[in-house]
Amino acid sequence: MLKAILFDVDGTLAETERDGHRIAFNLAFRDAGLDWDWDVELYGELLAVTGGKERIRHYIDRHNPDYPAVADEAAWIAGLHKAKTAHYLNLLADGEIPLRPGVRRLLDEARDQGLRLAIATTTTPENVTGLLEATLGKASIDWFEVIAAGDIVPAKKPAGDIYTYTLDAMQLAPEECIALEDSANGVKSALAAGIPVLVTDNAYTAQDDFTGAVSILSDLGEPGQPIAVRAGPAPTAGYVNCDYLAGLVMPA
Repeated sequence: MLKAILFDVDGTLAETERDGHRIAFNLAFRDAGLDWDWDVELYGELLAVTGGKERIRHYIDRHNPDYPAVADEAAWIAGLHKAKTAHYLNLLADGEIPLRPGVRRLLDEARDQGLRLAIATTTTPENVTGLLEATLGKASIDWFEVIAAGDIVPAKKPAGDIYTYTLDAMQLAPEECIALEDSANGVKSALAAGIPVLVTDNAYTAQDDFTGAVSILSDLGEPGQPIAVRAGPAPTAGYVNCDYLAGLVMPA
C-alpha cells in the first residue's frame, strides 16, 4: 500500500539544471575572476557527477583549468560553491525556474489523500527551500515530513544512503513508498534502498539507463496535456495521479 511519495529535486520538481545551476556556476566563476564557462554540452557531461562541490572537483581534475594558488583547496571549492548557491537562489527569487508540468497538481492531490511527502536529494538544503518557497510559497516547506538534502549522508547518489536515511526517518518500508527521479544516478540510488522508481526524464537525461524503473515518462502531465510514455504502463487518466502511483507500487 502506497503511503509516501519521495521526490528528487533538480530535474524532477523543476528544470533546474540547464537554466538554473549551470547559469549560477558560471556567475560564481565570473565573480571569482575565473574564465571557466560551463556550456550546455559540458554541463551535461558534468551532471554524471552528483553534488556541486564534487562537480567542481571533477572539472578541475578532468579538464585541468587554471585557477589561483590557494592554501586550502577544499575550502576554496566550498566557497565557490557557496557563491554559486547564492546566485541560484537569486534566480529562483526572480521566478526564472518554474515547476515541471503536473508537480503542483500531484502534490495537492497527495496532500488531499493523506499521503506522506518527503524530499531526497543531493542538492543543498538552501536550494531545496529556495525552490519550494519561490514556486509553492513558504508554507510548502511544512508539506514535506523529511527534507533529506546535501551532505546529510556521507555517500551521495547513486549510493542509496539518502533514501535509506529518509526511510529510517519516516519509519517506512521501501515497498510503502515510490521515488520520483529524473536521472540514472537517482534511479540507482532509490533502487539501492529497495524503493520503486518513476522517472520523468528531460533533455539531459533522456539517454540515461533507467533499468529497474517501474515507469519512464516525459513528465507528470496535466489534464488536457497528455504525457509521452517511454516505458511501463500508461496512466489511465493521461497524466500521473495518486492512483497511478499506487498501481506502480502494488500492480494488479
